[in-house]
Amino acid sequence: MTLREATDAYIDWRRAHGAKFIGSAYLLHQFCKHVGGDIDCGAVGEEDVLGFLAGNGPLTGYRARKYGTMAGFWHYAISRGHAARSPLPARDDEPRKPEQTPPYVFSRDELQRLFEAIDISRQRSVQLDADTLRALLLLLYGAGLRFGEAQRLTFDDIDLNDAVLTIRDSKFFKNRLVPVGMQLAQALRSHAARRRERPLPKGLASNFLANRDGTPLATRTAQTAFAKVIETAGIRHDGCDGRRSPCLHSLRHTAAVHRLEAWYQTGADVQRLLPALSTWLGHANLDGTRVYLSMTPELLHQASVRFERYVEGDSHE
Repeated sequence: MTLREATDAYIDWRRAHGAKFIGSAYLLHQFCKHVGGDIDCGAVGEEDVLGFLAGNGPLTGYRARKYGTMAGFWHYAISRGHAARSPLPARDDEPRKPEQTPPYVFSRDELQRLFEAIDISRQRSVQLDADTLRALLLLLYGAGLRFGEAQRLTFDDIDLNDAVLTIRDSKFFKNRLVPVGMQLAQALRSHAARRRERPLPKGLASNFLANRDGTPLATRTAQTAFAKVIETAGIRHDGCDGRRSPCLHSLRHTAAVHRLEAWYQTGADVQRLLPALSTWLGHANLDGTRVYLSMTPELLHQASVRFERYVEGDSHE
């Protein structure tokens, strides 16, 4: 079997088992292009693989992603008899993955300035107006949504009576229910009333967040508008603190960190509550949620205070 045939069969197999497998499929197709898809699958050598893994730029986490994708493919190929061995180098011989740059987390003061700057920044907007941008940012922070999840929301997905959002087809092919607080629910009701005054091309299946003409929000449009709000709010980031630049996804990170900080400050059992936060965020497992525990100095301080209280309590027994 040729490499191209084997990779296509593997991609079909993964998708048949429920994986979206979009990015990984792209990587495998790029590997076929790099080596030559007509080569026999079992004839691929280690030099072919090393050349693809190395790429043309400096070492990044992308190499680890390529390695993981190809490891899955070769496990499949060997199990199906398409190859006798894996041409991948041993995992221990792979260079260490660079430490990931931590995301930007807004302070509460910055959040206030951010929302206050929306109206000013959208005074001359053509399609994405201030009201819709505000609703978007509130969903990202107040409900912890990913941008794509908010972008795909329809009127059918929003229960304004019970204040529950239905998130469909999320990152891990899961649907989930996200309860929202009273303030956010009221803001969404206000937006819904104004949104109904604009075109609803699909009725209740129309996008809850839309441009003035009723068309869905484009990712690039939302990103550009958010960058303008950041500028108007006077939030400047030169990267000297080692964090990534603020972006739309930063609001979701901020939501998670602020929730953890609030739990620490009220003396809640954070470890017990962590699975609830993971479910709320739509993470596939707890590993994706635990990273927030050490994301800011405030969280590290709160954890340190909690540990000191625990030690002092033990010493008095």
